[in-house]
Amino acid sequence: MKIAFFLNRFPMLSQTFVLNQITGLIDRGHEVDIYAIRPENDTKMHADVTKYNLLNRTHYFRDIPSNKLLRGVTVVSLLIKNYYRKPTSLLKFLRFSSYGKISVVKILCAIDAFPAKGVYDIIQCHFGPNGTLAVILRNIGVIEGKIVTTFHGYDISSYIKKNGDDVYKNLFGEGDIFLPISERWKNTLIELGCDERKIFVHRMGIDTSKFLFSPRNHHDNGKVRLLTICRLVEKKGVRYAIRAVAKVLGRYPYLEYKIAGDGPLKIQLEDLIKELNIQDNVKILGWKNQEEIVELLKDTDILIAPSITGTDGEQEGIPVALMEALAQGLPVLSTQHSGIPELIRDGESGFLVREGDVDALAERLEFFLVHPEIWSKMGRAGREHAEKYYNIDTLNDRLVGLYQELLAGKLS
Repeated sequence: MKIAFFLNRFPMLSQTFVLNQITGLIDRGHEVDIYAIRPENDTKMHADVTKYNLLNRTHYFRDIPSNKLLRGVTVVSLLIKNYYRKPTSLLKFLRFSSYGKISVVKILCAIDAFPAKGVYDIIQCHFGPNGTLAVILRNIGVIEGKIVTTFHGYDISSYIKKNGDDVYKNLFGEGDIFLPISERWKNTLIELGCDERKIFVHRMGIDTSKFLFSPRNHHDNGKVRLLTICRLVEKKGVRYAIRAVAKVLGRYPYLEYKIAGDGPLKIQLEDLIKELNIQDNVKILGWKNQEEIVELLKDTDILIAPSITGTDGEQEGIPVALMEALAQGLPVLSTQHSGIPELIRDGESGFLVREGDVDALAERLEFFLVHPEIWSKMGRAGREHAEKYYNIDTLNDRLVGLYQELLAGKLS
């Protein structure tokens, strides 16, 4: 099959779930092209990006200038250029009266990014707005193919809160199938009016073979190593974990808490660590690639993922870091947020508390510290669950099967 991926940014260190799908499809003999709105502004990337030569498969949209005059110049130049390259598509584009929440400039940049005729079997869109854009491009003849849209988190939480419950009306009507990553998001899609017959829960996964299972046990020196892996944004709730660790440190000064990630809240979180005077115990490490994450997990006893709903309504999907922790045998401390309870079984592979509850996080963390004998039991339960439901090889085989059934007319 010939498959186009529609993405916001590529490559992104925090989106191994996309990378694992792309490389899995290539390994299975399929031809993959990548279309991204922009590259990530980071020189660090996962090794598979280089191994599979993915940057040579990637096409980026032209930058949209923030200056109104320059934006106007960009529009005129794209209209002229594509009048000669894709006259039929451009005329259809100009006849459209409304594009919903997708800007005209963004559509023009997308038209420009594609070859003379983008013919694919499958157009795999990650995040709802990219599915909407794909429908527009297919309607005006820029691309051909079945449109498959995966919903993750912000696109079915804060994006809807901002743009209204009918923001995906055209996508639901013209998209071919929809792959929410959790039962939680499946139910939301149905509530929004999406045809249930087009919805298939398809989880993101990890390569469990890369994560060596190792039961966690109490260390003779008394040290306990905690880890959080995430982008430093509000919905990750890192500030609550930092405050919870600070509450426990008075009684357990041997704790070591590392935060692997970067993002717009980094300075605020560093200031909080200084304010609480816990710099000796809590460190923000910056971005780490997949290979470095594996090594960090090897040296960790408990993973903390304190996700919350943002003030703008944004929610997580199911954090990949939790899957990676389970695969390696770590017990986890997380929250009753979005699809996380579908991955973490409270009391079996970890503990779940209310969002934003520092006292509850501290109490469960202290329970872990007092009862290290439960670490290995929880780790084994988590590994079994990850292997059964979140193994990327199994999931990629299923994804190919869904594509094939769609092309054969069995799903629509």
